[in-house]
Amino acid sequence: MVKKLQGKITGYQVKTAELEQARIATPEESAEQLKKAEVVRMHESVQRPEVLVGSTYKVKTPVTEHAMYITINDIILNEGTEHEARRPFEVFINSKNMDNFQWVVALTRLCSAVFRKGGDTTFMVEELKAVFDPKGGYFKPGGVFMPSIVAEIGHAIERHMKMIGMIPSDDLDEHQKAFLEKKKAEIEAAQSHAGGKVEEGAFPDSATVCAKCSTKAVVLMDGCMTCLSCGDSKCG
Repeated sequence: MVKKLQGKITGYQVKTAELEQARIATPEESAEQLKKAEVVRMHESVQRPEVLVGSTYKVKTPVTEHAMYITINDIILNEGTEHEARRPFEVFINSKNMDNFQWVVALTRLCSAVFRKGGDTTFMVEELKAVFDPKGGYFKPGGVFMPSIVAEIGHAIERHMKMIGMIPSDDLDEHQKAFLEKKKAEIEAAQSHAGGKVEEGAFPDSATVCAKCSTKAVVLMDGCMTCLSCGDSKCG
């Protein structure tokens, strides 16, 4: 057979039986290549299965009379394989309070659409947490500051994403927890001795809001401003 060469010859190799044999993949290699090719990634064309697994988070704010229940359903991709992944697929928010019904429905539809698009959807958490209410935010039990109801929804989605492994957990190790608990007990003892009221599980009254975790837990500790909640310190 005659073939016309259109480009410059840069190299050559003699065709042999050994070379052809080496090019033929073994059945195991072919199965592995096929398995890799069948890995399903999250995208908008993925069909919703009949059953989804999910979690529901209760959100009770001091600015609303009734609690909100945020349900996030997940789809399991490549189930039973090494590529198995659990990804958010849809979100629903239910409440007896109908005052915010319109924007709540709009928010759930937008969030669900972003989930189904696939890719890195963790950016949505920071976008929601950065929404501020012009009327002012509020403190949750434990001293965590929430700038708005939308921000608290963002915190609930973040908590879910940490649970399924999409966002790495930033929990303190046991040594750090023990150290902060010890310092917290020392400060509470000093405040109680001075006649101050100390509630169980709460942070000292003199604490300020932490810029990292938004918890009213920053105190002067060993000559340095340190957060008793997340351990953030100006002294490193």
